[in-house]
Amino acid sequence: MSKDTSGRNFVIIGQQPWDTEIGSNCKNIAIELSKNNRVLYVNSPLDRVTLMRGKTDPKVIKRINVIKGKEDGLIKIQDNLWNYYPDCIVESINFLKSHFLFNLFNKRNNKKFARSLTKALNTLGFKDFILFNDNEMFKGFYLQDFLKPHLGIYYSRDYMLGVDYWKRHGMQLEPELIRKSDLCFSNSEYLAEYCRKYNNNSYYIGQGCDIDDFINVSNDVPEDIQSVNKPIIGYVGSLNSERLDLDIIELIATSYPQYSVVLVGPEDDKFKASKLHQLSNVIFLGQKPVSMLPNYIAAFDICINPQLVNEITIGNYPRKIDEYLALGKPTIATTTRTMETFRDFVYLADSPADYIKFIAKALDENSEALKTKRTDFALTHTWEQSVKLMMNQITKYESGRNG
Repeated sequence: MSKDTSGRNFVIIGQQPWDTEIGSNCKNIAIELSKNNRVLYVNSPLDRVTLMRGKTDPKVIKRINVIKGKEDGLIKIQDNLWNYYPDCIVESINFLKSHFLFNLFNKRNNKKFARSLTKALNTLGFKDFILFNDNEMFKGFYLQDFLKPHLGIYYSRDYMLGVDYWKRHGMQLEPELIRKSDLCFSNSEYLAEYCRKYNNNSYYIGQGCDIDDFINVSNDVPEDIQSVNKPIIGYVGSLNSERLDLDIIELIATSYPQYSVVLVGPEDDKFKASKLHQLSNVIFLGQKPVSMLPNYIAAFDICINPQLVNEITIGNYPRKIDEYLALGKPTIATTTRTMETFRDFVYLADSPADYIKFIAKALDENSEALKTKRTDFALTHTWEQSVKLMMNQITKYESGRNG
């Protein structure tokens, strides 16, 4: 007989700590789960390189204080939701080329992590828990073996093996981790198919958006864009040259010199060195608090997502698209398989020239009816719905396993 879908204990591990400044699927899922279950959200343990490079970083100092016993690592966020800072340091081992040596030291790192995590589990009285692993294929690889959860779940929200850091050892470890997990969930059909190669119990559960933050946004235009020329063509998110096409952004800026291209988010080195900084109508605003992003999007006339199409992005579900649409904004994005879901609500560009064509078209035909259509579609993408799909699959799996 399967367990009820509420009143469960969930332990969530992943790449993004609770104190991240950027949006996080994993945090959203934790918050949604905590409405009916107890949830322990676990930050990744501090590694040796991060310790050496960030001794003055307040976040690193916090972790050191926990390790030294000066601060409590277990923090209650709200009812049914706790955040845990592990009281251990793990070694930075990804430089090792030998898979044998990497696996040896990785197992030791996992053992340290599991030992620390067990303290928090005992303090909270978490029994019979479900371990939810958000793409942490290294530090979480052996946790199922050490912690013996009721269920082990792997969550795939990005194709991490397209990134060099994860590729070297992840090509071996991620398929094995998917294979030994009880269930796998993903936020795109592409990634669900990828997981299904190694585990038949792999399911697409969609993606949520913090709709309320966007529906209820104030009309206050951020001060740093009050005087820029309109129309504003805007992008919100990390300016990562492995994911975004610099040439498309440059083409937009030079094709529409009378418009402003506003980019909100932290830049990588390639962006910082790009020609975009020489164009007077391209405005870099840097990283902003998550709470302010709806105000920036509300001030845009056109929203863009000029993705490169590569192995990193092809299965990616860009959550910013839902955020753009929630505010009813005309949105132009590069065509990918995942973006096909949005075809009736987003202008999908197959080439750089399509961006130029669609900007003119979007400005010309925008209407209140189209805005409402976009917002209504975004409203169907909620974390409540995503977690409901996940819980339904957990119940089915447990029913089958228990006969």
